[in-house]
Amino acid sequence: MPKEVTTSFALEEKSKLVKSLRRLDMVGFTLCAFVGLDTLGSVAANGPQGFFWLAALAVLFVYPYMLVMAELGSTFTQEGGPYEWTKLAWGRFAGGVGAILYWATNPIWVGGSLAFIATDAWSGQVFKIGEGTVGDYVFKLIFVWFSIMVAIMSLSKGKWIPNIGAILRVFVLGFFTIAVIVYGIRHGVHGFSASDLSPSRAVLLSLVPVILFNYVGFELQSGAAEEMDDPQKDVPISILRSGILGVVLYCVPVFGIILVLPTTAITGLGGFLDAVNATYHGAFGGAAHPLLVASTIGFVGSLITSGSVWMIGADRTQAVAAYDGSFFSYFGVFNKKLGTPVRVNVLSGVVATVFMVSAIEFFHSGADATFQVVLDIAVSTTLLSYILIFPSVVILRRKYPEVHRPFRVPFGNIGLYISTGLIMFWVLLGSWVGVFPGTLDRLLGLSYNFQDNWGVSRAKFETYTLGTLGIIFLVGVLGYLASGGVRSQAATISIEDPDEGLPEPPPSY
Repeated sequence: MPKEVTTSFALEEKSKLVKSLRRLDMVGFTLCAFVGLDTLGSVAANGPQGFFWLAALAVLFVYPYMLVMAELGSTFTQEGGPYEWTKLAWGRFAGGVGAILYWATNPIWVGGSLAFIATDAWSGQVFKIGEGTVGDYVFKLIFVWFSIMVAIMSLSKGKWIPNIGAILRVFVLGFFTIAVIVYGIRHGVHGFSASDLSPSRAVLLSLVPVILFNYVGFELQSGAAEEMDDPQKDVPISILRSGILGVVLYCVPVFGIILVLPTTAITGLGGFLDAVNATYHGAFGGAAHPLLVASTIGFVGSLITSGSVWMIGADRTQAVAAYDGSFFSYFGVFNKKLGTPVRVNVLSGVVATVFMVSAIEFFHSGADATFQVVLDIAVSTTLLSYILIFPSVVILRRKYPEVHRPFRVPFGNIGLYISTGLIMFWVLLGSWVGVFPGTLDRLLGLSYNFQDNWGVSRAKFETYTLGTLGIIFLVGVLGYLASGGVRSQAATISIEDPDEGLPEPPPSY
């Protein structure tokens, strides 16, 4: 039976893990990770072409991505899945770098774009919160730290938050879809022709990072793989169910937004709720306001659960990197009572808070410009981590052919190479465009005005983006160098059965 070299520290911490994720929990968890409402406006702002590329990438990216993650997640079932796959394929250092990029996305995202869009939604529909006021800071801080508290809870209790989040998404997006139908019957809709769907390179380059960011998350549940009842059976099924439902929950609302609002009226920050506002007033008349308030509360709740579920999965991945000797060992401890990586959870909250405050202070171009920039930084860190994660499936099939694979990407190695090649193409394109927007447009002879697109200068944008990436990478390298003592205390576990030889965990209640 093939073995993995880990550390004695890892064996100690693994003994604290409690199996509490069942198949239905995993569907809710993955759906909550996969369907984020914060970027619907950014996609819909590109009109019919936004919808075209959203649908096209469902086929060209989501489908092969589901296949690859189903094989990895059901075959290599160690806690901290994305780190483990990268480590087994490329080595500990690469695994550590990939893990910190994967983890750092989430406090940046929660303290950046999620907190900003939640505040804007609440301020616009429930009660006014002045930009840059004490109330603005307080609301964002509550948003950030509520997400952290959910991640700190034991998974047997905290898993209900993603389940509630999945229900909220179905409610908010489903009710909006019904409202669009009623609105269309009463008032008609904005029509568009087939030519409006004709794809253009300029729209693709502007949208591909955001759409890919929408469409990632299938691997997140594997961050808690050793807390699943039966990952070999449940991972492929949960990915299939959440993937199909998730694509529908993206495409139908975006289609509804572009039917209700002219493209010029849609912004990345408030586009979805702008469409909800227009639709509800046109469809429900005097009853629109209380329904709009209810949908806004559901919308903000969905954003909180998005942040929470990513914290649950990614924080575990970073803690695994720490107890395996690829990051500061202090952060590798799982709380004995809760079974959660509390130290990494708190670190996430601190980073999210610092990023939130710095984003408010650094940018003075308005909330929408700030939202777009901080969203792009979260997108960039996410996509860069997948450059290491995605090709690991090819390497692991070659390095460990004897490991039992409950699910395999269809059509043998050819199917595997095509699937991996497709998702790697898109993630490389999205990464470049996310970090260096406008460069490919100019190379292709397309016009591109940076200030008009981002609301800030290129110098300020690149300073914040590259500076953030540089700090993340530096911290990852320092964390790896500082954990040599942990790596020296080597131990081994079975790759096929990571629970083998561990003491029985405490029962889950």
